[in-house]
Amino acid sequence: MPPSSILLIEDEPEGAAIVGEALTREGYEVVWRATASAGLSEAGLGQHHLIILDRMLGNTDGLNVLTTLREAGITTPILVLSALARSENRIDGLDSGADDYLGKPFEPKELLARVRALIRRSQNRMHSAILIYGDLELHVKSRTAHRAGRHLALSPKEFEILKLLMEHAGDVVTRDMLLQKVWRLNFDPQTNVIDVNMSRLRNRLEDGFEQPVLETVRGIGFRLICPVSEANL
Repeated sequence: MPPSSILLIEDEPEGAAIVGEALTREGYEVVWRATASAGLSEAGLGQHHLIILDRMLGNTDGLNVLTTLREAGITTPILVLSALARSENRIDGLDSGADDYLGKPFEPKELLARVRALIRRSQNRMHSAILIYGDLELHVKSRTAHRAGRHLALSPKEFEILKLLMEHAGDVVTRDMLLQKVWRLNFDPQTNVIDVNMSRLRNRLEDGFEQPVLETVRGIGFRLICPVSEANL
């Protein structure tokens, strides 16, 4: 199983190095973004299991970033780090949509314990189910997917897209459905986020296989093509 990916949004290189070192030593993959705008763009790709967000990002309050993420429908667990650690500050963070709030300075062991708890809690929310279509197999609870027995290393967002496609296997999944079900958006953000993620998913599904499995229905959406195991050809 691939390691959990964590997005760290922190403008101080020294602080980012401390957090990043503690996480990578525990086997996590860490992606660091030093500005609010870069952090928002990265979070919007939906490829991470957890976001660690510093409260003070230059002239930007991290809670504004947090609010923007939640309003955009991003449900990734978020842990806020901040030197503003009084009770009212923690309440503001949690009310803004944070899943946890840790004051600075902090012990690395406590940070790691909170990270483990948030990722475990997120994974435990998944329902047990197995979806099968042709030679594709998706396990909802363990969040794993295979094609012809080969493991597919999907990002969290790619997994959600594939799950939606398999729930509607053979039918067209429209762009509006993807925005509503995967990104939790009821409007078109006028970005290429769908196309970028679908291109990545297509590469994951078809790399090393001769048969295509994902069809683009121009102007409407996408559809799974029933893949036949190459062993049966």
